[in-house]
Amino acid sequence: MDNILLILTYIAVIASAISGALEARKNEMDIVGAVTIALATAFGGGTIRDLLLGRTPVFWVLNPGLTIAAFIVGSLSYYRLDRLSNRLFIIVDAIGLGLFSILGATYTLQLELSPIVAVLMGVVTGVFGGVLRDLLCNRVPIIFRHNTELYATCSFVGTCVFIFLIWLNVSHLLASIIGAGIIFIMRLAAIRFRMTLPAP
Repeated sequence: MDNILLILTYIAVIASAISGALEARKNEMDIVGAVTIALATAFGGGTIRDLLLGRTPVFWVLNPGLTIAAFIVGSLSYYRLDRLSNRLFIIVDAIGLGLFSILGATYTLQLELSPIVAVLMGVVTGVFGGVLRDLLCNRVPIIFRHNTELYATCSFVGTCVFIFLIWLNVSHLLASIIGAGIIFIMRLAAIRFRMTLPAP
């Protein structure tokens, strides 16, 4: 179980670091700015989750390999992934959103807290790395923009499905794959078909 969570964490961190570096490149930042935003994107949501849940030291402090991975991937992405940046950004951002949401809910359930709190921590973990990325790039975060494609909603729905499957005693790995997959597919579909929340 711990090994599976560690693998998912590495994948989520790497995907989020790539999205942060690509966003920094698009905003014409230098390598220092790119690495900074890559690290903030990769660790922001999980750090807030751990602090809210009292899990200290926070996850990336306990595993320095995550910082090394995010640093290397962020640097390489800044220099090497410019041609496919827009499409790649959408994909890796959706991957990070899905995996971090499920990880947030998982760690909350391990503390035997209520499913409602687990859903909220899943959403917080999934979206706040992107919020920090957007703020550092001096723009309104995606989830706060008027008429933006579904983002936090994807995290909410997928996390709810994940927790429901756990309640049905579905294996954690299968529940994680289904929950993260739903978030990933919903996010890509929202962008493709411009799905938004109803406007007032």
